[in-house]
Amino acid sequence: MEDLAKVQLVAIAELVDAAGELNAPVWLRGGWAMDFFLGRVTREHLDIDWFVLVEDAARLREQLLQHGFVDVTTADPEQQIDLRRGRVDHGIAIIRLDDQGNAVVAGGTWAGEPWPVGMLDGRIGRIGDTRAPVISPGAQIEIKTMLPVWNPTLRRRQKDLDDVAALQAHCDRSNAERRSAQ
Repeated sequence: MEDLAKVQLVAIAELVDAAGELNAPVWLRGGWAMDFFLGRVTREHLDIDWFVLVEDAARLREQLLQHGFVDVTTADPEQQIDLRRGRVDHGIAIIRLDDQGNAVVAGGTWAGEPWPVGMLDGRIGRIGDTRAPVISPGAQIEIKTMLPVWNPTLRRRQKDLDDVAALQAHCDRSNAERRSAQ
């Protein structure tokens, strides 16, 4: 495992612990969510992406600032908080739950727009001894597939296509194993 990945794994554990101290749920999203779902580091990651509930966002930000993080947010802070400590960047997207309990964008231009249904129904993922909540694999696939459709200013990236293929293959294998065990 590359040096940056080791540093990022420690950073993931630290953020999960800081959120736990506040009783503020967080969920990995993006490439690290896929890796924690698969149980292994699949590629180098530029940053660590998260979701947090709007009611916990400010408290989590303050907690992390007290732990040496620096706020480097450049976009709408009602939609995402960007923090850095050392050489590790965290992008924390802010969500809220609608009346049916589904995740929606909390603020900014896309406030109220839905995230995939069941997104927060993921499990605790694991790489080695490090554990972190992850969004559901179906939501990961939908987000990585649909993001350039939802926001045409974003381009389709090869790493997202590769991630979708890896997630789909894993889900297909798991489903086949479940069917054969019945």
